Amino acid sequence: GALVFGRATYDMMARAWSTQAGRQRNPAVAERMTSMPKTVFSKSLREARWANTRIIATDPAVAMAEIKREPGPDMVILGSGSIVTTLTRARLIDTYQLVVSPIVLGGGRTLFEGLPESFGLELVQSRSFGNGNVVLWYRPV
Repeated sequence: GALVFGRATYDMMARAWSTQAGRQRNPAVAERMTSMPKTVFSKSLREARWANTRIIATDPAVAMAEIKREPGPDMVILGSGSIVTTLTRARLIDTYQLVVSPIVLGGGRTLFEGLPESFGLELVQSRSFGNGNVVLWYRPV
């Protein structure tokens, strides 16, 4: 697969996995994250310091529509709420994979912040884990 980020999430993930500390903490995950192709949407980022990263400074919806027409691996957006919102508005997301953790945060941004209308989702798959996390796969309807 390939990873897609907004700049803030990209910065956080690069700090976590491309550093010596990240490689020592979990070498297998650090290697996998570094080797995967990554796209970051940013108008301010000029240089990618994490291997296999391309920066796209144009409209994410226009760029992603072009990318989806090309052959290549499935893409996964990690976090990056503003990118999710933009691509949801343009109906460019095929599947939503949501991880529900057993914690109430009580604040912060929502994943679908700023959408002008509601839309339905069809549950495709679910998986629960011993730590209480549940992964839900939804398709827009």
